[in-house]
Amino acid sequence: MRLDDHAARARLAAHDHGVLVTLHPARGVDAVPVVYAVDDDHLAVPIDSIKAKTSQRLQRERNLEADPRATLLIEHWDRNDWSQLWWVRAELLWQGASTSDAVAERLAANLAASFTQYRDQPFSGLLVFRIAAVTGWSAGSP
Repeated sequence: MRLDDHAARARLAAHDHGVLVTLHPARGVDAVPVVYAVDDDHLAVPIDSIKAKTSQRLQRERNLEADPRATLLIEHWDRNDWSQLWWVRAELLWQGASTSDAVAERLAANLAASFTQYRDQPFSGLLVFRIAAVTGWSAGSP
């Protein structure tokens, strides 16, 4: 059953992790697991300063500079009860430097409230997106 916009956005806001997909200029789809926070029509993915990286800038940042479109896919799986299956896909547009400080501060606070690891906001930045569209599907009633 297709989820309406309200139900899909509610599941997106209630969830906290998923797979972020950006576009690599040479190899195409670039998918990575991420945590995120939602505030109205914006969604943020932290850039962790505490995790080891092979370079100072993540590939997803470079991908977004080349093409600001992204997708976040979240889902629920129950191997014993397939009536509980659902997924939500958020089509996103990276905001770059145009994000207001107030929006970024609310998203950072949401991440800190959701994850004890982020309580002191140990991230070097946020990838802030505008949520352009949300679609979803559920095996059962929404």
